[in-house]
Amino acid sequence: MRINLRPFFLIITAFVTAYAAAEPAAAPEAAANASDFIRTSCGTTQYPDLCYQSLYGYANAVQQDPARLAAVAVGVSLSRATFMSIYVANLTRQADYGVAEPRAASALRDCFSVFRDAVGQIRGSLKQMRRLSGAGEELRFQMSNVQTWMSAALTNEDTCTDGFDGVSDSQLKADVCDRTVEVKEVTSNALALVNSFVDKVVVP
Repeated sequence: MRINLRPFFLIITAFVTAYAAAEPAAAPEAAANASDFIRTSCGTTQYPDLCYQSLYGYANAVQQDPARLAAVAVGVSLSRATFMSIYVANLTRQADYGVAEPRAASALRDCFSVFRDAVGQIRGSLKQMRRLSGAGEELRFQMSNVQTWMSAALTNEDTCTDGFDGVSDSQLKADVCDRTVEVKEVTSNALALVNSFVDKVVVP
């Protein structure tokens, strides 16, 4: 039985676009400035082209606010990780019925487990970003939580591909690892933008 992805996408989309609903449509000049802000901010990430491609559509929501940019980036990361978790869950069910070799099936189960953890960590990060308050020590503590959870999520995503090291090469292995790398890159970019926000706004 395959899981219907549509309800999950609707939930994630609601998270990512929540800011946009509260903002009036930006004037052309403001929209251009917001797009430039995103491009410049993405230049600090490890995968700048992917960063801009995945975030420029939210320029109206982000405007030129580094906190909003970081939050939207975390939301996009949550969307990608959630999709991957569901995708691996479906593959795991097939593998349990003998589609994959035993070692591949084991790697898939481990991959699903770590992605489930990653989704929880990224979701916690997004909730924290949406509830930021205060300044100084209070804000630094809140952002420290976000940094810790996003780093842990990235480590979990790494663990998925590591689990396939001893598995024979196959289309399944290549597909899962390639998709995981894409999610890792988005998560890495989100963490970089979170760190950038901390560096700019959270005074030591």
